Amino acid sequence: MVKLTMIARVTDGLPLAEGLDDGRDQKDADFYKQQAKLLFKNLSKGQHEASRMSIETGPYYFHYIIEGRVCYLTMCDRSYPKKLAFQYLEDLRNEFERVNGSQIETAARPYAFIKFDTFIQKTKKLYLDTRTQRNLAKLNDELYEVHQIMTRNVQEVLGVGEKLDQVTEMSTRLTSDTRIYADKAKDLNRQALIRKYAPVAIVIGVVLMLFWLKNKIW
Repeated sequence: MVKLTMIARVTDGLPLAEGLDDGRDQKDADFYKQQAKLLFKNLSKGQHEASRMSIETGPYYFHYIIEGRVCYLTMCDRSYPKKLAFQYLEDLRNEFERVNGSQIETAARPYAFIKFDTFIQKTKKLYLDTRTQRNLAKLNDELYEVHQIMTRNVQEVLGVGEKLDQVTEMSTRLTSDTRIYADKAKDLNRQALIRKYAPVAIVIGVVLMLFWLKNKIW
């Protein structure tokens, strides 16, 4: 059964639409929605190995396809047929591109196409019962194969992004530390010059003061 459906722009991870009724009967729906958003964030950084992938997460699978710089993602029970999940996403993709294709790049706010929920709910109902003649025909369609689609674990996928973020953070910290050390080096050089030439300056100052006083008195 389809539990969650979300659509986002790959270039920046901006959520474009989602199933509004998704997760109402799920206590941990917010947790999985957050995971989906983290996946979109990783995708926006170019961290995707394939345009189609299945990702294990708890008792569910995330399935996604990327087409035209848009990611169509759904979360289903582990027992739900993979082939149906991807055909469901293909149906969403075809309609979303037909209706909103020309506006995807210019969308500036989250969920700019929230009205697409109507089509999501209607299509989800068609895929609800895997035993209908329609869905059985899709399962038996030999032209649509999903065996080659990679399956990975969600921690593995998100971990890649976390490691890259750590590297970026370390790089930023090193740059900052280098600047601090450079400033300290300048201060030390300045202090060394002061210690070296201060006695000479004092002697010259005393001599000049005595010379001035002598002229003043005479």
